Amino acid sequence: MKVPSIAEIDISGKRVFIRVDFDVPLSKDGQVLNEAKILTAIPTIRYAMEQKAKVIIASGLGNAKGRFDKKYSLEPIGGILSRILDTEIFFPENSIGEAVRKIGTDMQPGQVMLLENLDFQIGEAKNNPEFAKKLSDSADVYVNEAFSASDQIKASLNSICKFFDKVCIGFQFQKEIENLDRIRNPQRPFTAILGGQNVLAKIEVLESMLENVDTILVGGVVANTFLKVLGGETGKSDVETAAIYRAKKLVSSSEIRNIRLILPQDWVAIKGNLNNYSSSFIISGGRIPNDLQVVDIGPAAQADFAKRLATARTVLWTGPLGICEAPEFTKGTEALIGALAESDAFKVIIGEDTVQTVLDSNGKEGRSSISHGGRTALDYIKGNKLPALTAMESRIK
Repeated sequence: MKVPSIAEIDISGKRVFIRVDFDVPLSKDGQVLNEAKILTAIPTIRYAMEQKAKVIIASGLGNAKGRFDKKYSLEPIGGILSRILDTEIFFPENSIGEAVRKIGTDMQPGQVMLLENLDFQIGEAKNNPEFAKKLSDSADVYVNEAFSASDQIKASLNSICKFFDKVCIGFQFQKEIENLDRIRNPQRPFTAILGGQNVLAKIEVLESMLENVDTILVGGVVANTFLKVLGGETGKSDVETAAIYRAKKLVSSSEIRNIRLILPQDWVAIKGNLNNYSSSFIISGGRIPNDLQVVDIGPAAQADFAKRLATARTVLWTGPLGICEAPEFTKGTEALIGALAESDAFKVIIGEDTVQTVLDSNGKEGRSSISHGGRTALDYIKGNKLPALTAMESRIK
């Protein structure tokens, strides 16, 4: 059953609990290093403010394990929200209790309260109904704007739903679902681009799409692993040995279905390691010398991948094609970003490293849909049930 969006619920004048995912990277002194996740929730928060709702924002952060830890406080995020929304943010320094109730009662329509880190409470990780009930006491409507956390089982994502008559999803959550549904039922030809690491997880995604995918382009450790499976030599390059068996099965399944599994025509490689190497080399074919390590796809592979993308109508991309930590080895990934900009296909980009590289390109990727769902997005594509979505669906009457 379809969960409505916040725009389909009457929230005017009501107390609205918005569960977000502000689990952002922090510096050693607790400052936010990347605001991308925060920015995705802003349209939903603004909308609630414009509807004259009393807005209560809640999130987890870090690895607090049920106890207070100053370095994981959401206070710095409150400052960021205040700047972006140009409004005062009430911060009660707890997620439940008398201070939360009082602020929630005293707030004027359109005002915003940010609760302290939910993960400071042991009941959050335990999906404790009593803790969930205390959270729900502060609001009338529940909004899930934490798609990227919706594969987790926590009190603020699951148990809490049973205490609300009205539950809905935020604009970013809705956008994620709509875009990923188009990947699950793609317009053909459909091209999947797989790079980076976590080879086994990416193979599992591909296995779920074998009846719909036409071409698979691979780079990064994914490509190294498939090169090994196909009898090539990988030199000192990283290979995910635990994925070898499943990779062999995928090669076989692709051949049976006439799916084109495309490895790079050439590679960029170095002698030594990233901290100690003199120069890079272009290596063609399926043999990486024993003393070299692959760090990117080569220029011929870049051109080949771009040519194949030109005919696609749907594209899924997860994982960079080179070692994105080193700026000199992002050329393959940057070339792919440029190719996507030239493509008229519907495109979804998933994965923290991939997304960050694309965001750093300052819009060069064109009209691509950027998912901040990470592992949750891949789980959804595979057809796995998201516990938080199931919890909301159970409340729809």
